[in-house]
Amino acid sequence: MTVGDSVKLERTGGDFLLREILPRRSCFYRLAVDPDDMRRQPAAANFDYVFIMQALGHDFNVGRLERYLAAAWQSGGTPVVLLTKADTCENTAEALLRASETAIGAEAYAVSAVTGEGMDAVRRYFAPGSTVALVGSSGVGKSTLVNAIAGRHAMETGEVRASDGRGRHTTTYRRMILLPNGARVIDTPGMRSFGVTAAAGVAAAFPDVEAVMAKGCRFRDCTHSGEPGCAVSEALKLGTLTRERWEQYKKLLDETERIERGIARHDMFKEKKKERRTKVRRSGKSTDDEENF
Repeated sequence: MTVGDSVKLERTGGDFLLREILPRRSCFYRLAVDPDDMRRQPAAANFDYVFIMQALGHDFNVGRLERYLAAAWQSGGTPVVLLTKADTCENTAEALLRASETAIGAEAYAVSAVTGEGMDAVRRYFAPGSTVALVGSSGVGKSTLVNAIAGRHAMETGEVRASDGRGRHTTTYRRMILLPNGARVIDTPGMRSFGVTAAAGVAAAFPDVEAVMAKGCRFRDCTHSGEPGCAVSEALKLGTLTRERWEQYKKLLDETERIERGIARHDMFKEKKKERRTKVRRSGKSTDDEENF
């Protein structure tokens, strides 16, 4: 269960009993902290938009943005890129252009909760009944944005280090905030890294690369490393696809396939463990016997 989940409750006297977690229409996942643990952990659920927030200056990173976009498209929500702290940057145009070129199919804005730059565009997403999930590193201004949208001090904010722009984790847990107009905001602790857990998210985040791949290569087993008639090699040669973009696509796709295999193994192990326990119960063996089964 995670923040944003809808549940079915049953009244029992003066209390309520949780009966069921209802199906999620969207969900943002991250991997377990243990690198050997391939379980996906839900970070937020049932939102309409995912605000991917990066602070202009130290935090803006195209590779990280591509990773967040893949996870956001995978979630079922609509990603929106916010380049925050525009008031601290003399020229936001270049970063905004790069973000827009990277976030194909998503809107991107440079915003400042201090001066109000870009905030009118952001407020349009907070229609009555809508839910927005905020994701990004610590110190990018998620809590400050919530306070500006809410029109009150709804979240604690903290200072960032001038040396690298990183902030302290002022938000240490996930929470949902109800705004006066009935919109909802899900604020999450800062995340600097996470795994993309489905290839569909990578495909959605790289539609330009997928379009090149869809043209097809001369050979079915093409490795896209210089074979004649390779659509990828041709696109790289013509400059319609950059080497950086192609390498990041391959990196995320390889990572995703590894994670999907790990999740499949984890699920298979859980199923076998469940079957063993069922056999033990049916055989009437003791708990100690079950552990040694």
